Amino acid sequence: MSKIEVNQISSQCGSTLTIGQSGDTVTLAAGATQTGFGRTGTVDWDTTAKTASFTAVNGTGYFVNTTSTAITVTLPAGSAGSIVSLKDYANTWNTNNVTVTPNGTDKINGANASATLNTQDQSVTLVYVDSTKGWRAVQDSTSDVSGASFIVATGGTVTCCGDYKIHTFTGPGTFTVCSVGNPIGSDSVEYLVVAGGGGGAAACIGGAGGGGGFRFVAPSLAPLSYPARPLAAPANLPVTAQGYPIQIGSGGAGSTAPGSPPGTAPQGTSGGNSVFSTITSTGGGGGGGSLPGCAPSAIGLPGGSGGGGAYSGTGGSGNTPPVSPPQGNNGGTPSPTPTGAPAYGASGGGGAITAGSSGTPTSGGAGGTGAGVPNAFGTSGESCGANYYFSGGGAGANETPTGATGGLGGGGDGGFGGGASPSANRTGCAGTVNTGGGGGGTCGGGPASCFGPGGNGGSGIVIIRYKYQ
Repeated sequence: MSKIEVNQISSQCGSTLTIGQSGDTVTLAAGATQTGFGRTGTVDWDTTAKTASFTAVNGTGYFVNTTSTAITVTLPAGSAGSIVSLKDYANTWNTNNVTVTPNGTDKINGANASATLNTQDQSVTLVYVDSTKGWRAVQDSTSDVSGASFIVATGGTVTCCGDYKIHTFTGPGTFTVCSVGNPIGSDSVEYLVVAGGGGGAAACIGGAGGGGGFRFVAPSLAPLSYPARPLAAPANLPVTAQGYPIQIGSGGAGSTAPGSPPGTAPQGTSGGNSVFSTITSTGGGGGGGSLPGCAPSAIGLPGGSGGGGAYSGTGGSGNTPPVSPPQGNNGGTPSPTPTGAPAYGASGGGGAITAGSSGTPTSGGAGGTGAGVPNAFGTSGESCGANYYFSGGGAGANETPTGATGGLGGGGDGGFGGGASPSANRTGCAGTVNTGGGGGGTCGGGPASCFGPGGNGGSGIVIIRYKYQ
């Protein structure tokens, strides 16, 4: 190897000096610096991601990681041609922003003020022009060039529907997110959370249990028309890599007679809550139950959907506590509400879509209609047509020979017949398991010994759905 030691190389003639030949690589020794060549508009990238606020250095590009916190980047003192580049390291600038602050009295695009970078996967290159405009962005990419990645999770009974996985929980369990994808693939979930239905009442003419609270979101189904769509929340639920305990509400117990004082019956028991992450659906209210003269217990209880009222009692309030969209409807109130002679039909419990029907002197009130979803959420629920229904109200009891019908969505039918006839179908029917249907009310008629129990409410269910490929 030859070595030349000189202090200056000049061209022999003309103004062009060529170093090396075509195809050669000219290397600046390690640790050596250059002056006079100027920059070509690029930076040297620091590949150690920044996780806290810092002051940038001219000629350097930085990967800025705001996963845990927002970060402030202070620019170096500006001189013409200074250059700094910044890049969103973890696709989190939309959540935790980057604030770019000029040095001293320097400006950014003509103003001595900070700028905010808040777009996911953004990258920006800033060049200092002069004291009038200061730093100007010469390259600003807001395109997310990430590939799609998807949620990976376990728990419940897992089925697939197209590009979506469905996790169904009919009892307690844990939905475990092993890894989270990104918005291009999936990083949030759709859900259906149904609480336990309320129990029907055993009474002279017992009110029915309300359907369990129904909470639901499925934007991927938005172009379709289906019965639950009015109750669909607008946005998916974001998830992180952790375990989410699942609580399934039990159905409320139907009340029994005789009660206290003898010959009366208490209200049905309200259903249990179902819970997934921040979503709680409230159990359906128990049905009202009493004999004449015991009006307080004739009132239906509040809940996801309210229980139906019995003799001289009103229906319970639905969507209690209130959420938006509402999780259910009111229980029915007997019509007319008696002031003297008894009304012979108790009211139905509320359902997810409609309120419970009022009982009349000649008929019990039907249960309120539940909400139906397509089989994109599996085939649990009460099947009807192309949809599966949940959270139907139970039917109120009556003394006529024909019983009232529970609401579509697992609501139990009401007892009927009255009098002392042993052939009367006095016992209210139970709500269907894992639909959140309310239990039917019981028709006692004659002596308290003829009372059958009110129908139990149906247990709830939780279904979680997300794109997996």
